Amino acid sequence: MLEQRIEQQFIDSADLKYQTAQILGKPIAAAVQALLVCVTSGSKVLACGNGGCAALAQHFAASFVGRLERERPELAALALAADSATLTGAANEKSFGAIFARQVRALGGPGDVLLVLSVTGDCANLQQAIDAAHEREMVVIGVSGHGGGQMAQLMRDTDIHVGVPHERTARILEIQMLVLHCLCDAVDALLLGEQEDTSG
Repeated sequence: MLEQRIEQQFIDSADLKYQTAQILGKPIAAAVQALLVCVTSGSKVLACGNGGCAALAQHFAASFVGRLERERPELAALALAADSATLTGAANEKSFGAIFARQVRALGGPGDVLLVLSVTGDCANLQQAIDAAHEREMVVIGVSGHGGGQMAQLMRDTDIHVGVPHERTARILEIQMLVLHCLCDAVDALLLGEQEDTSG
């Protein structure tokens, strides 16, 4: 019984990936173009999220500054949830809702990109971060599930929303990880040229 439940998790995850490949291809490609404009102009990406999405934001920043699979020059990215002193200082001075917005206003500027990761799209601190990014004339890339929630309502025409069409947290996080890998891989391919797949 337990093994069947585990196998079903794999099947459900694979099914959702197949179902969303075509749906998400266009917004992911648009997000790649926004990231490419950002990094080729010497600007940076600020990434944020809560809980598991905070970990995904850190994974993205690590892959951008370091690398995903290919050696290349470093790209500027910063995960806003990684600095506990700044987070707790911002929350102590204002409120938890301001923890990312204060960093965006301090570090962001025109040409930069804010990458926001959320399961529901309804987190107040992420909404405030998006508002702060708009104040700073930044492009916002939002990746969420549950129809996008309030995040989707805040998006401007110049922003990109990658909406995972699902309600289950585990599945949304799995697709979000894949979306981030697609972003990093595509940016690398556009900067360095295509690379043959040698995994087989």
